[in-house]
Amino acid sequence: MDGSNGEERIVHEVALVVPKRTREEEEGDCVEVLVTELKKRGMVVDRVVGLADEFLKVAAPLETLESAAAELHIRKPTRLGMDLPFEMQGSEAFIQQPDGSLFSWFERFRCYQHLLYGIVNCYGHDVTLKLDGRELCWAAGESLVRKLESEGVIKQMFPLHDELKRKELLPTWALNWWNFTNQPIDKIYSYFGAKIGVYFSFLGMYTQWLLFPALLGFIVQMVDFGSLQFLVLPSFFVITTLWAALFLQFWKRKNAALLARWQINCLVGPSQGYRFLGMEWSSLPFPKELVRNLGDEKFKEKEPYQRYEWFAYRKRFRNDVLVFISIICLQLPFELAFAHTYEMITSNTAKFVLLAIYLLIIQYLTRLGAKVSVKLINREVNESVEYRANSLIYKVFGLYFMQTYIGIFYHALLHRNFMTLRQLLLQRLIISQVFWTLMDGSLPYLKYSYRKFRARKKKRNEVGPSTGKIQISSRVEKEYFKPTYSASIGVELEDGLFDDSLKLALQFGMIMMFACAFPLAFTLAAVSNIMEIRTTALKLLVTLQRPSPRAAATIGAWLNIWQFLVVMSICTNSALLVCLYDKEGKWKMEPGLAAILIMEHILLLLKFGLSRLVPEEPAWVRANRLKNVTQAQDMYSKQLLRSSSGESTPMVTPEQEQKQQQELKQS
Repeated sequence: MDGSNGEERIVHEVALVVPKRTREEEEGDCVEVLVTELKKRGMVVDRVVGLADEFLKVAAPLETLESAAAELHIRKPTRLGMDLPFEMQGSEAFIQQPDGSLFSWFERFRCYQHLLYGIVNCYGHDVTLKLDGRELCWAAGESLVRKLESEGVIKQMFPLHDELKRKELLPTWALNWWNFTNQPIDKIYSYFGAKIGVYFSFLGMYTQWLLFPALLGFIVQMVDFGSLQFLVLPSFFVITTLWAALFLQFWKRKNAALLARWQINCLVGPSQGYRFLGMEWSSLPFPKELVRNLGDEKFKEKEPYQRYEWFAYRKRFRNDVLVFISIICLQLPFELAFAHTYEMITSNTAKFVLLAIYLLIIQYLTRLGAKVSVKLINREVNESVEYRANSLIYKVFGLYFMQTYIGIFYHALLHRNFMTLRQLLLQRLIISQVFWTLMDGSLPYLKYSYRKFRARKKKRNEVGPSTGKIQISSRVEKEYFKPTYSASIGVELEDGLFDDSLKLALQFGMIMMFACAFPLAFTLAAVSNIMEIRTTALKLLVTLQRPSPRAAATIGAWLNIWQFLVVMSICTNSALLVCLYDKEGKWKMEPGLAAILIMEHILLLLKFGLSRLVPEEPAWVRANRLKNVTQAQDMYSKQLLRSSSGESTPMVTPEQEQKQQQELKQS
């Protein structure tokens, strides 16, 4: 829907894939019943026949979406300064989205799911549905869509691209190479949702900030400073550490500004849960029998909750210990064996081939470990989906952290060979970038081409030999063949942003933890990120299905991981400087080594001190929130006074109240 020009534009945003009829239409056909029920719910259905399947393109007019939002009690920000459940009668009081529409993509998708799965059998008796000779029993009170999904009639339900908005984003975002890091963040948020919008805002800001250390690292690497060379690397280390700490603090400020602009209320509690669109993410899913059996006494109330809470902690701790022991006992010996073999080989070509083979093997082993982590997480008692996702992120990053950095630590601290270390860092940066680029660009296209080939081959076998080429004309069928934006592990917990965020975090750790050994890595990372913005945008807009929107207010656990990498970089770079200054390995507390240790402690204090000196919210965001709270308190107080005096006046907006006061003054 597009409310920016005052006219409603009907857009088919969801598609249902159903079998193509092989016989004449019969009474009680399940697809015909589904189409009829969809139209009864107020939706617009367009039927498209493909090579092997039929596609139902579904659109919901604004009135239908408003009705669904009211039934879901979706909480939206209003001009009163507070979030209220949506009501159709007062829709003008709710704040619109940055693109002028009433509902965000996340809210619309929730409404679509409610409308589709809300089609139930209200006839009071079982209904017999038919499909190509099969008979299905649609029980009273049963959801029609869930029934058809369980029977395999509905093969898939997926979001559709909005061609008008997609064509607007292609030249201004995916193909806009000349603007480097500039992105239409508001349009990205409106089209893909908050989670993808926040990620690309973070990626763009990180790339912008990376330009300064990239230029500085290029100068440090290429220019010979003569007798001052021993002061250059410590200075570069100090500058990059302060740069990283400031970047993360200013990102928090930008994140708060984004949430304020997008009208997303993020209430952070003790458990770091979020309240988003009226859904409480931090609510603990206690079993119903636990709540039902609570007594009236305080001790009886506290005991079951405490037992349940510590039971959940114990299971999470057990899984964390299992992953840690697996890393130490299985992955660490393999990594050290590779590092030792790499050091013993003298040929550069053989080293490059060995590294490439190692990266392919370790990618498979690490993904296998990540899938084991997913199974462990499914046995945990987590407070919400976000807690489960964060638990997965920490476990999988531990695997990748060991895989990525242990061999480099081996060369840096044990052999103290800086030339080999720089060569290894350069090879890893290049190979990993080439690997990820090939995976991101070619794999979705190969999957898409293979699915199209299978569909054409199946159609050719049905119609017999033909001289003409079988074409796929419908756009919805082409989108159906495209792969989904999913993670390489745990599709039920994370989307494709998991892999992209992991790649970005590993790159940040690589350039920060070995800044003294290879300053030029910042330049390579900046160039890589500029390409990453455009290639990922092109992947989302062209080669993949439109992702299902996910609620998010921050980058989540990744921010903690980046903070951890900054602390690790202070320790590792200090150790590198010690190795550089103490070439004989005597580890004497000479003035240079003592200065390095003092510098390390000072940087750690500065890193944690900057989090206190730089506010996490801009002043205008805090002022705007305070203004909204004050308006809400005033409005509730007036409503309370009116209700206590027996009056039943409807709630008015601040603009209406100000207009009424002006009219009273004039009279």
